[in-house]
Amino acid sequence: MRRSASLAAMRIGVSIFATDTTLQPVALGRAVEERGFESLWLPEHSHIPTSRATPWGGVTGAAPLPEMYWRTHDQFLALGAIAATTERLILGTGITLVAQRDPIWLAKQVASLDVISNGRLIFGVGYGWNKEEMANHGIAYSERRAILRENILAMKEIWANEEASFTGEYVDIEPSWSWPKPVQRPHPPIVLGGGAGPKTFGDIAEFCDGWMPIAGRHEFASKIGELHDAVRAAGRDPASIGLGVFGAPADVDQLRRFAAAGVTRAVLPVPSKSPDEVIAKLDAYEPLIAELKDA
Repeated sequence: MRRSASLAAMRIGVSIFATDTTLQPVALGRAVEERGFESLWLPEHSHIPTSRATPWGGVTGAAPLPEMYWRTHDQFLALGAIAATTERLILGTGITLVAQRDPIWLAKQVASLDVISNGRLIFGVGYGWNKEEMANHGIAYSERRAILRENILAMKEIWANEEASFTGEYVDIEPSWSWPKPVQRPHPPIVLGGGAGPKTFGDIAEFCDGWMPIAGRHEFASKIGELHDAVRAAGRDPASIGLGVFGAPADVDQLRRFAAAGVTRAVLPVPSKSPDEVIAKLDAYEPLIAELKDA
């Protein structure tokens, strides 16, 4: 049975849609690190087709999609700038839309960022929800999970081998050289976002190192047992799978409940607003970090 995590050991990060209108990446990274946060997570969308055929998050009746979704910086360029101007801050992709990316280039981007940051990267991945965005990348929504799986398996081959190759239904790489290799071996931790379910848990068990759903949007604590069952069925130790949450509330009692369920990382949301408003939100969160250290 997985032991409950200590509240004092809870790692607190923040996430923000880094856009051209909010606090820019270098200043953002420095501000987050200076206030003692463990990690900074940046999401991505390549673009948002104006048809808006898919509701926000794929949820019928959802509110209009905020502008920040189509104003995001390139995820890896922004994190690279932050890596070069910070020393301790963990850098997370929260998340990368793997099915929409070329796995050969993505393997190089992940490895390069891990090298530039000296092993401070966590590779957060997800399936995606915006059907028309995927379609513009030539991806069928129904195939996104299978494509993500093959892309990650192919990238693992590139990261692990001097001469790498992969053959699958969606990915075909002839024997090739590709450097750099990640500092973290065999690769940076891979954590999967998304809701609970047999397919998600099967993917985590096969090729991931953690699960990080969105707090309040996806059922979480009651599903951890199912995740552990899937991990055991794949011949792995459930203790090898990290647990975290995006969109965590800045509430000690809720964080204590997360810790009791085995969560070791909580990522708090920062609004994609003016630079002054971003700094104000970071300052508002800072006492929570001190409180948790004394918990």
